[in-house]
Amino acid sequence: MIGLITVLFLILGAICGYFFSNMRIKSQIDTAKRQAQHHLKKSADEYAYKAKKIIADDKQDVLQYQKIADDEITSQQEENNTREQRLYQHEKYLDQMKTRLLKFSQDLKSQSDEQRRVQDDIDDVLLQAKDIWQQREEMLQNISRVDKNTAKQTVLNQTSNELSREKDIEVKYNLSESKVAANKIANDLVIEAIQRGPRDEPRSHIERNVNVPNGDVKAKLIGKDEQHIRLLESLTGTDLIFDEDVPLLLHIVTHDPIRREIVRNTIESLIISHHFTNSNIEYLVNITTQKVNAELRETGENVVHSLRVGRVHPDLMKIIGKMKYRTSYGQNVLYHSVETAQLTGALAAELGLNTQLAKRAGLLHDIGKSIDHEVGGTHVELGVKLTQVFHEDDVVVNAIYSHHGDVEPDNPISILVATADAISGARPGARSESIEEYVTRLRNLEAIANRHKGVKDSYAIQAGREIRIIVNPEMLNDDRSQQLTHCVKDQIQDELTYPGKIKVTTIRELKAVQYVGKAPKKHYRNAVKEG
Repeated sequence: MIGLITVLFLILGAICGYFFSNMRIKSQIDTAKRQAQHHLKKSADEYAYKAKKIIADDKQDVLQYQKIADDEITSQQEENNTREQRLYQHEKYLDQMKTRLLKFSQDLKSQSDEQRRVQDDIDDVLLQAKDIWQQREEMLQNISRVDKNTAKQTVLNQTSNELSREKDIEVKYNLSESKVAANKIANDLVIEAIQRGPRDEPRSHIERNVNVPNGDVKAKLIGKDEQHIRLLESLTGTDLIFDEDVPLLLHIVTHDPIRREIVRNTIESLIISHHFTNSNIEYLVNITTQKVNAELRETGENVVHSLRVGRVHPDLMKIIGKMKYRTSYGQNVLYHSVETAQLTGALAAELGLNTQLAKRAGLLHDIGKSIDHEVGGTHVELGVKLTQVFHEDDVVVNAIYSHHGDVEPDNPISILVATADAISGARPGARSESIEEYVTRLRNLEAIANRHKGVKDSYAIQAGREIRIIVNPEMLNDDRSQQLTHCVKDQIQDELTYPGKIKVTTIRELKAVQYVGKAPKKHYRNAVKEG
């Protein structure tokens, strides 16, 4: 019974639950429908409002666009009217120009007709004048009995003779005036050039020795078993010899002034550093070599810049710097070259020549002395080869070749270079060699040549740089003359001390002269001595 009641209650409960659940779900469905209808209505209202607003905005934009389009149409119409007005005015202007051109063309045609008529009249007058001229010529020829060509040639000959006489008189007068005033003008030019040209340079002295402070430094410099000093000699290519009378005086023996400067600076650096080792010696030699080479280029650049001789090849400027350590008869070659360049420039300025080219030739006239200890040949020959290699001007090359008389100068600048070179070398104090030593050296050269059999005469020229031997052609033939030349060369090399190179020239000349008929009469004329 209880189980039945329980089942009934469970069934009833299930039915009630279903009923209440159905009611609750239905209520929720109705509520959702109401909310959905509310949202639909609200959305419809919003959409309607937005649609009205969009329509109103579009309408406003359309009205605005329509106004803008109307304004543009109106503006274009105004522009078209303006253009039409301009076209009308242009057409009117063209019509006026056409009328003027037609009138101008008619005027030109009438003027052309008038000019043609005037030209015809002029041609008629010229024809009549020509006839009259021919009649006058025929009349003159009949009267003078001379034709036209003969008379013309006679007048030309007379005029030419008169002009020739006047020219000869003027040339003779100017030549005589020049001869009278030549010495004075030359002296004035030289004096003016000396006053304007060279600047004073201190007398330079190239050190060939090094003074060692004390015996300890001397011992360290020599090194154990003379290792240090022999290493210096092998690295620099020089001979280092201590003086017997002055033990602390070290002589640098070499013909190369650049090597002498390198080893001198290296030794001074070693003495200052007190670090006498093989590695330090090698290091200082390399550093000093680089420093000296840099100074050579810098010296050349400074000289070229100060003289303003134009662009110079960098390698040639380094060779110019080498002249700083070269001397000739005690005179520094670089200072001598600078002085020669300044004198040549001053003389060229007085004569109206190219001063830059003149100074360039003066600067380079002794450039061969920079390398004459490295390459065989005279400094003139080496200078010519150097300047040709660096494509210098032909005037510069000729100035180098002719400044000691090897060839004839072919331009005025070469003559000025030789003059300036002589002035610079001959001025008091320029060279340390005395006149007695100079004359003795020339006499020694001539004495060596004259002591040989068959030598007729000998002349030492070019400041002792060349000796010319004149032999008797009847006593010496060509082969023996050649032998004589070699013999004199060897004796000079063994017996004399000389700077640079000496050229030995043997001259053998045989002349046979005979007269046919009576002996020629003697004519006395003014002899002109060529120097």
